[in-house]
Amino acid sequence: MKNKAAAIILTMAMVTAMVTGCAGGSSSSEGESSEGKTYTIGISQFAEHGSLDNCREGFLEGLAEEGIKEGENLEVDYKNAMADMATAGQISSGFAADKVDLVCAIATPSAQSAYNAAMDVDIPVIFTAVTDPIAAELADADGNPAGEVTGTSDKLPVEEQLKMIRTMLPDAKKIGILYTTSEANSVSAIAEYKELVGKYDFELVEKGIATTADIPLAAEELLRQVDCITNLTDNTVVSSLPTILEKANEKKIPVFGSEIEQVKIGCLAAEGIDYISLGKQTGKMAAQVLKGEKKASEIPFETITEPGFYVNNKVAENLGIQVPEELLKDAAESFDAISE
Repeated sequence: MKNKAAAIILTMAMVTAMVTGCAGGSSSSEGESSEGKTYTIGISQFAEHGSLDNCREGFLEGLAEEGIKEGENLEVDYKNAMADMATAGQISSGFAADKVDLVCAIATPSAQSAYNAAMDVDIPVIFTAVTDPIAAELADADGNPAGEVTGTSDKLPVEEQLKMIRTMLPDAKKIGILYTTSEANSVSAIAEYKELVGKYDFELVEKGIATTADIPLAAEELLRQVDCITNLTDNTVVSSLPTILEKANEKKIPVFGSEIEQVKIGCLAAEGIDYISLGKQTGKMAAQVLKGEKKASEIPFETITEPGFYVNNKVAENLGIQVPEELLKDAAESFDAISE
């Protein structure tokens, strides 16, 4: 009996130790999930050009400011679609299959592709540089997220741009725009230009393209019809901006940009936004989602509302254009050289 009693006591002690050990393990695991978690995110960028690169840089800076830093507690898988829709789709499918914690999608085509791929596997998508999230069906008519997707819009300050162009070119009559017919952001911007050009006594001449290969011929045709060109945040067109600038410079026709990087490389001026700031804003939104503070579906998309005036004085000199003092004194930044 003594042996049997001892065996019972020993068994009870072992069970107690096992229960205590399990409880201790659970507590440690919970502490690790809240304090020492590492994250894996996929960044899908639609094209290779300065404004989108700045978005990516700003996005990582925004995350870092919230304590999520690449090389410490963040692993980043960055892929670029090189302005190809099929490649954007493959990138999105890959991120969904890898079950990353979050996808950052830069530009409208990548955002649409990422959301379509991620919606069925419960991966949040945070977008940036999407001009019209509603037209892109990433948000409803009230601006609420269509699902686990949110981010920032780079909606163009169209009226400010037209006012600036009229100030710089008082005798101009026709403004030309090249745009990609399949990009929802460009179609939306064209509609706004059509509404507003008459207010500033301009006529709009638009030329739609389907692929990068269409741009040289389309640019030549457009330049024969207009007094100046203004750019959108059209990814396919901006990727070929050096080609457009070369042809425009030969005819001494000014090209206006939509953001700072385009002005650096040869556009005359722009009323645009700072894409690094836009990216930072996006990174802070992503940090909220990664930390579990909010779901993407609980955060309406955001827009930077204050554009800045950027001008390239060297381009103005080459074109024989005097930049009005009223614009120069309020410039966010001006450049005296053309970047490669």
